[in-house]
Order: sequence, then C-alpha cells, then structure tokens
Amino acid sequence: MNSISRINKLTGCLLGLLATLSVSAQATVLNGGFEQWSGNQPANWSLIDSGITVSQSTSIRLSGSSAAAVSVNTASQADTDFRQLVSVNAGQAYQFSAGIYHTEGNVRARLYVNGYQSYSDAGLTGQWQTISHSYTPTVSGTIEVGLRFYDVTGFDGAELVYVDQFEPTTSEPPPPGGCSESSAEFALTTDNYGGETSWQLTDGSGTLYRGDGLASNTQYSEQWCLAAGDYTFTIFDSYGDGICCGYGNGSYSLTLGGANIFSGGSFGPSQSHSFTVGSGDGVDEDLGAYYAPAAGLTGYALKTALHNIIKDHAVQGYSAIWTFYNVYELDTYYENDGSILDIYSEKPSASDSYVYAASSDQCGSYNSEADCYNREHSFPRSWFGGAIEPMNSDIHHIFASDGFVNSKRSSYPYGEVGSASFTSTNGTRLGNAAAGTGYSGVVFEPIDEFKGDVARAYFYMATRYQNQLANWQTNSSEANAALNGSSNQVFESWLLQLLK
Repeated sequence: MNSISRINKLTGCLLGLLATLSVSAQATVLNGGFEQWSGNQPANWSLIDSGITVSQSTSIRLSGSSAAAVSVNTASQADTDFRQLVSVNAGQAYQFSAGIYHTEGNVRARLYVNGYQSYSDAGLTGQWQTISHSYTPTVSGTIEVGLRFYDVTGFDGAELVYVDQFEPTTSEPPPPGGCSESSAEFALTTDNYGGETSWQLTDGSGTLYRGDGLASNTQYSEQWCLAAGDYTFTIFDSYGDGICCGYGNGSYSLTLGGANIFSGGSFGPSQSHSFTVGSGDGVDEDLGAYYAPAAGLTGYALKTALHNIIKDHAVQGYSAIWTFYNVYELDTYYENDGSILDIYSEKPSASDSYVYAASSDQCGSYNSEADCYNREHSFPRSWFGGAIEPMNSDIHHIFASDGFVNSKRSSYPYGEVGSASFTSTNGTRLGNAAAGTGYSGVVFEPIDEFKGDVARAYFYMATRYQNQLANWQTNSSEANAALNGSSNQVFESWLLQLLK
C-alpha cells in the first residue's frame, strides 16, 4: 500500500527470512528518534548548518525519552539544513516522514529526501504534525535526508521547532503466515480532504504503524499484529476540523478479537486513544502483574499498596500540561467540536457561552470570563506548598479551566454553596458553605456534571502522596480546613463525606 504504509519493525509476526530481506531493503535513519546525544549534538546527524543550533528536549517529544529542539536563528535558508546519509535500494518504495512541533508559527520545516520536498504547516502550533514524502530510487546507493527551515511572515530572528521520529517506512505487503500475537483490524474512511489526515500507532519503543498521504473519500483497512503491551493511537487533521462531518463522512475504528476498541471521526486537530493488549486476543483490563501487589487487600493496606505502585511516576514538567491539553483535554463528548473542555464553562445540556481553541487561547492575562483558559489545580498548590514537583505538574488533578473563574476559585476547598457571591456562565459557584454541611467557610462548587471528576482527583492525590500529605495541613488556612493531618483519612470529615 502506498498511502498507508507499514513501518518495518521486526516482531514475532514476521518470518525469519522475511525479516532478513526487510532489513536489507530498509533505508535506516540512524538516531531518527533522537535518543542518543553527545553533549548537545544528536548522534549520526552529520550536517547541522550555521543558522541553526540543536539541543536535546525531554519535555516536548513525540515518543521515546527525547526529541531534537532546533533553534532557527537566521532567515537565510541556505544556512538551516539538518541532514544525514542513508542507503537505499533501486526499485524499493520508501516513505520518509518526520514529526514536527511548531512553537510560534513563523518558521516552516521542509522535508529533504534527495531534494527538497513537502512543508510543514507553520500555523499549527503547540502540537505534533507529520510531514512525509514517498521516494523510489532508480539506482541503489546513498542519498541525503533531513530538514530545512524557512522563515515566514512574523519571524523575529529566532524560533524553536521540535523534531522527532524521523524515519522511513517501506511499502511492503502484510507478513504471510498469519499473526502469532493479537490480530487487530484497523479501518479508516477519509473525508473530502484526505491529504489533511494522518495517523500513527505507538508503543513504548516508538511508532509501529503510520499512515499519511491519503486520498480523499477513500476506504483503507489494515491488519495489525500486536504483542501484549500498552499502545496509543493518534489521528491528526492538519486543518483542525477532524474528518466528520462538515466536509464528508470520514470515520476510523479498531477492533481486536471481534471487539470494538475505539472509533471516531469528529475531533479537532487530533484525537488519541490508549489501550492495553493482554496475552490473548483482547484488551487486558487489569494490567496483570502491575496491580498484583494490591490483590486481596482492603482499607488502608489497599491504599498503601496502590501508593507504592504509582509513587514513582515520571515528571513531565509544568509546561507539558499545555501539550497534554492539546490532545487529551478536548471536547469529544458534549459539543464534540474539539475545543478545550473547560469544567467551569461547559454546559452539558446547552450551547456553551464561549469556547477555547487548543493552544491559541491559553492564558495569558485575563480580565473577565471568556478571555483565556488556564491550568486549574483542583487540589490547590498552596495546600502542598507551592510550585513543587511532582505535585505541581501532576496532570491527574490539573484541569483546563477559564482563567478568570480559576482566579475566583483561588485556593478555597470544594463544597456546597449556600449563598453565592459569584456564578460562572455554566453555574459553577463561589460563596459561603451551605448550612448543615459541617463547614461554615467559603467554598467553591462545580456543577454536578464534574463533581465526580474532582472527587476522583482528590482520592488520587490522597493515594499518590500518602507519605507527604500529613505535613500539608499547616501550609494555609484553606489546607487546614480541608486536610486533617493524617495519611489514612487525609480529609476533614465534612470534606471526606462530600467527596464520597
């Protein structure tokens, strides 16, 4: 298949002979995932021009543990190339591609594959996009591949662009002889603008399958051979309007063992689905050995076991929250319009008073509701002592919310409001606690739709930070009102009953 190509990764699904032949045909881009570095130089990338500098990024990356952060410091295009040599075989079809992440939108990246090829969309900022080019050499030998960076209107002389997963795929048929792992069926129907759509399936080691360069109004299907493990499927639309239903009736789905794992079509710039494949044909719901230490436990012993399982998560950094929101904090349920899902303005049964576009509407300054969206620590950071990691960037309790409403919430505990001093456009309220709740101070009350979300976030915090919570009660008057200074009950009785 030329338009949806299978990335050649040697798995148990390939016969030994086919594996050997595939390696000989593949153009190997060395260090295309930018995991190997010597100082600030990525290994195997031999040409780095004078108009750019390259450094390692561990906070913004497409997959793996790092990406290349390319700082473009000149408007002279002849000084911005970034390349290496690869070997190719005559008559073999290759699909070269690279993940690009723009920060300001005033520089374009152009793919180089034995010549200058496709451009990135400079206006698509704050999220990953893929540029690609199909190439079939007429003679065997070596060619140069890489990128060049072009300034556009608004370039101020310096801009940062992130690059990851520079790789080829060979256009080969599916492996013969069936699949010894779990067999999955992927189906995709493009809309009127198929060229805007691309997708990828990744696991912990990188990209397994990828599709781009698609035709419009066309049905595609693939069979994937998936070993047991965790996977993430992401579909992108470069225009930002998904594939259904304004300009055609596009859709996508994945089935595993006859069961539907995910499906969709209406999204914004991108949509991701994470799932786990067990040892048989199906989705492993309990993650097997991961939760084994908690098996059979109850009460505080169970809470402690869960704490020990999750206590060492990898910190991504506070700025990474914006990137997370661009993919995972989008409205794919209510209006299903791909806008930022703001818990303090979303109206579940009516049209929202305003919507926020991912990345472009993030705060920033604000003077009133509807100015911009912010990062709301549902468990206020003053309670745990300020901008302290890992709590400050722990996405499990940080929700996208209107900046102005977020400021009204301040660090007050959640509660049931009796008399409101402020009410947001969706009915979120601030005011004195209702009589009979066991607390008489100022509280903040989300609408019913999202009370369960913040309660689960609080129980997560009580578990993840079990060994630190007892010291947080004295950090502020609001923390003292909400926390009881213990690692088992954690919350004051009035708040514990409310959360339950």
